Amino acid sequence: MKEKAPDLTKAFPRSPKEKLGGYAHLARMADKARAKGAGTLGEYLYPCPLDQALLKFLGLDGDLFQKAAVELGDQDLLKWFQHNAKVHTPEQIDAWNREFLSRTPQDEESRWRFLKTRERVAPNRTDVTSWIDLLDLEEGREVPQRTVKR
Repeated sequence: MKEKAPDLTKAFPRSPKEKLGGYAHLARMADKARAKGAGTLGEYLYPCPLDQALLKFLGLDGDLFQKAAVELGDQDLLKWFQHNAKVHTPEQIDAWNREFLSRTPQDEESRWRFLKTRERVAPNRTDVTSWIDLLDLEEGREVPQRTVKR
């Protein structure tokens, strides 16, 4: 069954933390791929660098994934996924999810963008150090307060 494409000019895609088939970010990537196909991507990018990281881990082409996401609902997309994506053990998936969800800026330019965005979105949240937490804050989702290590 085909999934209705979200209108990302009016709503946010699912959180990267929401798993689909055990993979973090897969549900969000499907939302963005469907929105791109429908012309409702708004200011989002598909495939963005986070999408590209997941696509690389899965051994999938972004255009091929987008075509499948547009044509299939989540459950059928997972069936397609099982036949087309690189097979990983549950341990490999868990390790990838942990690393992905804790990604921090990797160079000075991304660090600057991260800090500028955090200052705009939540200047009092110096405990937020990962891109995923910052993304959730920016889209209005709750991010638990963490103790800042010094």
